[in-house]
Amino acid sequence: MDTPLRLEIVVASTRPERFAPVVADWFRGMVAARPEFEAGELDLRELTLPVELVETPEVDAFRARLAAADAFAVVTSEYNHGYPASLKTALDSAKHEWRAKPIGFVSYGGLSGGLRAVEQLRQVVAELHMVSVRESVSFAQAKRRFDATGATDDKAAVDACGRMLGQLAWWGRTLRNARAADPYPG
Repeated sequence: MDTPLRLEIVVASTRPERFAPVVADWFRGMVAARPEFEAGELDLRELTLPVELVETPEVDAFRARLAAADAFAVVTSEYNHGYPASLKTALDSAKHEWRAKPIGFVSYGGLSGGLRAVEQLRQVVAELHMVSVRESVSFAQAKRRFDATGATDDKAAVDACGRMLGQLAWWGRTLRNARAADPYPG
């Protein structure tokens, strides 16, 4: 097996009463069971990325983390049929660091489970020259899907997560090797 892939988990919601930590903790546990990944976390609530998209030391550090990553997974809520503004700022704060890398999505929300946000994100990441994996994980009415310990018995989500991580691993290895052999022309 190759060197483990560096997977950065981006936690998108920054709201004070957010449910994101529950979903992100569950996902981090799923990733920890996969030896092909070494995971880090970029919690957008903990970062100060300026909406003006100006250069700052924190933006430079953020870009360095992105550049070192082999793959990404975004844990996102859905707000008003879209994704959080904090995530748009994060995506727009870098350019080349995202390119030729795979990304997967773990979404949660009301009846749609965040799928409308994910569909919008697929368009944005395509413009960033990223590879959006086909599988995604979705939790409709998420607060009802997790128990008090943060566990879920949502078998469809667990199955989708396994498939998504498999796709992220395949694309992550393939694109890492391709970037090493021939830098991406973008």
